Amino acid sequence: MTAEGTVRVIGTAGHVDHGKSTLITALTGIDPDRLREERERGMTIDLGFAWLRMPGGADVGVVDVPGHQDFIRNMLAGVGAIDAVLLVVALDEGVMPQTREHLAILGLLGVERGVVALTKRDLVDDEWAALAKADVAAALAGTPLAGAPMVEVSATERRGLAELVATIDRTLDGAPPRRDLARPRLPIDRAFTMSGFGTVVTGTLLDGSFSAGEEVQIVPGERRARIRGIQTHKRALEAARPGSRVALNLSGVDKEDLARGMVVVRPGTLAAASLVSARVTLLPGISGDVAHDEPVKLHTGTTEVMARLALLEGASLEPGTSAWAQLRLAEPVALAVGDRFVIRRPSPPETLGGGVIADASGERLRRGAASVASLERRTAPTPASRLLAALDAPRTADEAADRAGLGAEERDAAVAALVAGGRAVPLGDALL
Repeated sequence: MTAEGTVRVIGTAGHVDHGKSTLITALTGIDPDRLREERERGMTIDLGFAWLRMPGGADVGVVDVPGHQDFIRNMLAGVGAIDAVLLVVALDEGVMPQTREHLAILGLLGVERGVVALTKRDLVDDEWAALAKADVAAALAGTPLAGAPMVEVSATERRGLAELVATIDRTLDGAPPRRDLARPRLPIDRAFTMSGFGTVVTGTLLDGSFSAGEEVQIVPGERRARIRGIQTHKRALEAARPGSRVALNLSGVDKEDLARGMVVVRPGTLAAASLVSARVTLLPGISGDVAHDEPVKLHTGTTEVMARLALLEGASLEPGTSAWAQLRLAEPVALAVGDRFVIRRPSPPETLGGGVIADASGERLRRGAASVASLERRTAPTPASRLLAALDAPRTADEAADRAGLGAEERDAAVAALVAGGRAVPLGDALL
């Protein structure tokens, strides 16, 4: 049971018009379709937000994403920092194209926990429901959500809702705690002005805690602000923990200076990058090979940016295969080692694949085996091995840990292990 005080966020996924927003409204009493155009068109266009009370007393944040192909970029901005997914499939239609694309994206982003809500149960008979359920099970096979629990519901008749909440609760109960690296960052998904408060930004807090009164920096850029107040689910807090859906009331910055994709951080703890390295994996069912230096659209956190995919080996990458590459970004992006990303072909729009950022230092690598071997070392399974790989030149422990994506505890333990084993030597502030 998800206990009171536990911080969790779930996100919806699924095909357009399968009843995601209607289900969230039935579960929470909150209509996540906040835009007039959404209500008029009867479909979600941008991200919507709500929260759900669990049996144990915890409030779980809910991010409702659009299901339409035209708004897939907004879906990507919403599912990158969730603990579990609520995959919605309408029983009268079954698995549809966006169901499959959302499943592929969830796999690329490392979302491995979820519940399937089989909606519109009131519109089909038992035989049709059984056929649709088998169709969903087949689609989940071979994905991280294979074997995920399925719950038949009708939002209009309020059938199955209690069972669905209990199933979500059990699924979240097994989720690992959010990591705390003491380097908090809030990827902005909304920025707006509230009368009497001023500038407000919202997002899912990662890697650390923010407190009221703290000075913060907006990255990319050097703009500074101060946190006047913090809210989670409309409750004022003195501090927010990693994994929380939070709203920060900021002084010293205007709404016009902010945009989705920017990140709120402690000053000096995160730099924007224009060149990153990663092992890129392509989905098996895409339309064709991806060529060296091909333009792609990169999605990470809440941002999207055009990039060039510079392969470090080979002239092209075939569907279903992976290779090391550097992504040359059209503009700087605030990201960190270990962040997951998705790449899409801009025209015609197609989700190609994704990966995990292995290096964000901006170092340009030569094509060939030496660069590949260096990146392999940088993604070794143990923190000590990754820290050692970052010591390809004398660096402070903090600098090496930043390059390796390690928090303070992991850094200190890795340094102690390397020094004790004679694999690193302290010299002043640096490690050799």
